[in-house]
Amino acid sequence: MKNGNRRPAAFVLASTDHGPMLVNRLDYRLMNDELIGVGFQLLNKSAYDPEEVDLVLKLLQARRETCGDGVVAIDCGANIGVHTIEWARLMHGWGEVLAIEAQERIFYALVGNITLNNCFNARALWAAVGAYDGTIAVPQPNYQVPSSFGSLEIRKRDATEFIGQDIDYAAAHGRETRMLALDSLALDRLDLVKIDVEGMEIEALMGAEQSLARQKPQLVVERIKSNEADLRAFMARLGYQVFPMGGNLLAIHASDPTISLVQAA
Repeated sequence: MKNGNRRPAAFVLASTDHGPMLVNRLDYRLMNDELIGVGFQLLNKSAYDPEEVDLVLKLLQARRETCGDGVVAIDCGANIGVHTIEWARLMHGWGEVLAIEAQERIFYALVGNITLNNCFNARALWAAVGAYDGTIAVPQPNYQVPSSFGSLEIRKRDATEFIGQDIDYAAAHGRETRMLALDSLALDRLDLVKIDVEGMEIEALMGAEQSLARQKPQLVVERIKSNEADLRAFMARLGYQVFPMGGNLLAIHASDPTISLVQAA
């Protein structure tokens, strides 16, 4: 091996509570004197947001009990696949997962983690989720520089979060990536949708409006970078009751029997 061919290793294989996972060991940044990042949590705590993961697993189980086998869940902004893997493992034999991730390099790790954990009831799409079908230029961070890669915003805002490195938002320097509206998937069944797309949550909901009205899936929507009032108003208009869930909003349709369990919690 020639010295000139040596390069730093960013992605490593880690043993976690979620199973073996490909993780970027540089997925961290200091924020308010605290290190954050999916990779940081997995490498230092062996798990990522276990309380949130456990709650969603209970929602999926409840959906099976009320609607029967054949549960379908979509993980929008799946990152390297913690939720995807946990959902697929739980639903082996009775449900399926579709994981969608917009960052190409993160997507590769997601696919690897689905394979490593033998999640044959999960599949992955390299795409962004938005209000319509098309393409979008996804910024390209340096994955060998310590940063919270899951915090990357595809669209620059006035208050765009600093992830640990400066990001070039010039379209010419982005990676042209498929953008899809969830409605275009034309799924026969949809039971749960998690939307964690760094400020594009309302667009993702808009692109799923027909599916939400028809199939009334449970929703877990991140609210940190979106206008919470707009998110609540959109879901309420479709008949959802909305509850706080940490940095997310949990929305259950008024016709879903599961809502009684949430109200009692």
